[in-house]
Amino acid sequence: MLKHIVMWKLKEHAEGADRAANAVEMKRRLEQCAAIVPGIVHFEVSLAQPGLEASYDVVLYSEFTDKAALDAYAAHPTHEAVKPFIGAVREARQCMDYEV
Repeated sequence: MLKHIVMWKLKEHAEGADRAANAVEMKRRLEQCAAIVPGIVHFEVSLAQPGLEASYDVVLYSEFTDKAALDAYAAHPTHEAVKPFIGAVREARQCMDYEV
């Protein structure tokens, strides 16, 4: 199994909206990718919660059966369609993939 975790810090303003609105929109768009290819075991998108320590605004926690499934997800047109919006609203990104 391969775990894929990505965190994004968003710009204060981008694409005509503030950080909070863009985080909600980003979550909505990413959640459309939850079942686009076989091999996605778990797919969870969360937003930073008020009152809890968070240095990033949006996190994706996902699990794939193997690297081939992750590669298929990464290349899928639905995932590709999300990338321009994320690129426009993000200030920083951190990613880690690891096998368990």
